[in-house]
Amino acid sequence: GRSMGSRAAASVIRHLSQEDDADFIQGLVCLSYPLHRPKLQSKLRDEDLLFIRCPVLFVSGSADEMCEKQLLEGVASKMKAPKKIHWIDRANHGMAVKGRTTDDVMEEINAQVFSWLRGNIELEHK
Repeated sequence: GRSMGSRAAASVIRHLSQEDDADFIQGLVCLSYPLHRPKLQSKLRDEDLLFIRCPVLFVSGSADEMCEKQLLEGVASKMKAPKKIHWIDRANHGMAVKGRTTDDVMEEINAQVFSWLRGNIELEHK
């Protein structure tokens, strides 16, 4: 999910993972996870992340006004799930970077996501 979609996906995974037959959940990709409201870093939206056990990939901008780098790294260090954070240099919450095209930024994001998927998710061969 992206932004609120990643927060919603984390919530769904947390609730599904409390059920016995939730082993179909193989991972979570969070693009621009909204860890806090802009300029309101004291109230973190990390409650679901701390209960997730499946692998998690965060792709966030280093200048994201809704996900301060140090705060996400602190939350990630408390998570029990395998996790990886990839920072898009100078990207804001919308993944815009001055001096880079949208396509260029998306190529970096896609490369990270596909690489992570190959390394962490068991793909069924049909």
